[in-house]
Amino acid sequence: MTILTEERARPDRVRAWPHAWKLAVATVCFGAFMGQLDASIVTLTYRPVERAFGTGLAGVQWVSLSYLVTLVALLAPLGRRSDQKGRKLSYLHGFVIFSFGSAACGLAPDLAILIAARVAQGAGAALLQANSVAIVTSCAPRDKLRQALGVQAAAQAVGLALGPTVGAVIVSTVGWRWVFALNVPIGVIAVVAGLLFLPRTVARSPDSAPNIGSSLLVGSSAVAVLFAMSALSGLRLPAWAPLLVVAAALAGVSWLIVHERRSSDPLLIPVLSVPGMARGLLVALLTYLVLFGPLVLVPAVIEQRGISAMLAGLTLSALPAGFAVAATMAGGALPRHWGDGRRATVGASLAAISLGAALAVPLSPGWIALVLGGLGLGLGVLAPANNASVMRSVPASAAATAGGLLNMTRGLGTALGISVVTLASHDGGPRLAIAALLGAAVMCVLALLGSGPGRPSTHHDAGP
Repeated sequence: MTILTEERARPDRVRAWPHAWKLAVATVCFGAFMGQLDASIVTLTYRPVERAFGTGLAGVQWVSLSYLVTLVALLAPLGRRSDQKGRKLSYLHGFVIFSFGSAACGLAPDLAILIAARVAQGAGAALLQANSVAIVTSCAPRDKLRQALGVQAAAQAVGLALGPTVGAVIVSTVGWRWVFALNVPIGVIAVVAGLLFLPRTVARSPDSAPNIGSSLLVGSSAVAVLFAMSALSGLRLPAWAPLLVVAAALAGVSWLIVHERRSSDPLLIPVLSVPGMARGLLVALLTYLVLFGPLVLVPAVIEQRGISAMLAGLTLSALPAGFAVAATMAGGALPRHWGDGRRATVGASLAAISLGAALAVPLSPGWIALVLGGLGLGLGVLAPANNASVMRSVPASAAATAGGLLNMTRGLGTALGISVVTLASHDGGPRLAIAALLGAAVMCVLALLGSGPGRPSTHHDAGP
């Protein structure tokens, strides 16, 4: 049983293979793929769950919300603990918890237990996401880091793209419970692969007692921000509730800043004070805002035109397809002497140009697919380059903390993209929503200008 209580070295044959880092990246892609597949597939279970448990949509929405809230709240503190206790071990624990949570979801006898099991899934996913980027950063050769992070981002895009199709097939054939049960065998395979192919943690941060105050404030502030975004995007609440939720979010963030400054062992300040980190996190937030906004906007636009669900799905798939192609191939297609900053700026510029074109062309499936393809290509160049820049800027001993913050920012960007598009669509239709996404892309370009060619890597190569 020590295989899940202490980090073990990879087999000698694996460790000695020159391309062993590719096996580690592939193992991390299990978690990247499963996380996005699960996020996009679960919404298809809403109606069957309503019928199975005799409940309303308001309650069923917590199947997704409980997962997202748990995930975002735990990313930063679990990243800190992973830096201290070991990232390989934490990643394996994440898969075990996620798999048990998935099995519990599939067997849930009522809605309350289903939601509780989704909380367990969210905790496991937090361990996976807090460590995924950090593990890739520690095991990939320095000149292959951007490529490795691109593959990991592409796995996320593929999971996102396949979610609706796979979910529709499962729900319509074997039933909604198998949407969750599907994760269990994948999780078992991933744990075995992790034991064999993930390197032990070489650089750890000093062990210390958990910063409970900062951890609680990070979690509560993130949750308050998520609720504020939902309230502003049209969540059915009393008239006074949105103001109260926004005030709570602002108060939580302000209290967190004060607490961090007074703490003798702050959770976030050591990472956020690294030059370029704040800008990198801002770019990550804007990137995922622009990526997920169209996933809400485009189906609504196409549905209004009476187009079939199949054609709508094919049209929307142009975005994750373009993202996956660029994330995996842009490293070789762009000039090798370009640094992370220039690559990210080019990607953000292409995304902005694509969204600008969307304001001028007819909103028909053909034009939408073309625009989404260009947007996906731009974001597929931007995301890996920005991630590499962020992870290169932090010491190896804080890699999981930085990775947790990066993924927490992605989650907030995702929620913000959904909120911005929903709110803009309600007030001014699809063109206003596109203009809002264009504004975010332009902000991303402006944030990147002057970022330079990218900092040299500071991470350590993979150990045993």
